[in-house]
Formats: sequence, C-alpha cells, structure tokens
Amino acid sequence: MAMMIWHNPRCSKSRQTLELIEGHTPQVRLYLTDPPNEAELRAAAASLGLKAIELMRTAEPEFKAEGLTKNSTEDELFAAMARKPKLIQRPIVFHNGKAAICRPPETVLNLL
Repeated sequence: MAMMIWHNPRCSKSRQTLELIEGHTPQVRLYLTDPPNEAELRAAAASLGLKAIELMRTAEPEFKAEGLTKNSTEDELFAAMARKPKLIQRPIVFHNGKAAICRPPETVLNLL
C-alpha cells in the first residue's frame, strides 16, 4: 500500500508531517473536502488500535453541536465523523498496513 496522509493544509502539525514524508511521495487526501466514509473511519481506527472517541477532536464545537458525549456509541461517533470530518484527529498517515496520528509530527518516522 502506498503511503497516504489525511491532510489539512491549515493545520501546522499536518504541514510539518507532510514535510517529513515528502520524499516518500505520499498520496495526499484533503479529508475535509474528500471525507472518509464510516467504513474507512472504522478501518482507520482498527489500524490505529483506537476506539472512535480516541480518533476524535472532542474540543471542536461540532462535537457538542452534534449532541455527542464521551459516552456516545461507536456508531454515533463514526457517523458524526463521516458527516463532520473536522472532528477527525489530524494528521493521520497510513503506510504498509500501519497507521499513526502524527501529533507530534515526528511520530510519522515510526512508519518509515
């Protein structure tokens, strides 16, 4: 599998991560304009070894606006991320069957 980054160009951590992997010619997915569907989000969570809530930016206003809590069901959380991709942690890099939320950006080096 080619390297892929779910990227937000407005996020400094995402830009820094992209700089670290540029030599590997990653596929860049602008996830805010090309949001992952629920199946892709579930696969990402499985690759990361995380629950849906751990994949989310719970401090975003959309989290509360969607009526979510830390006790919401996995189905509710994945559906909300598919509807509101701003809720997805960033950046996420996928490479060779592994994945990492690259905060800090240097975390990506573990995938290389």
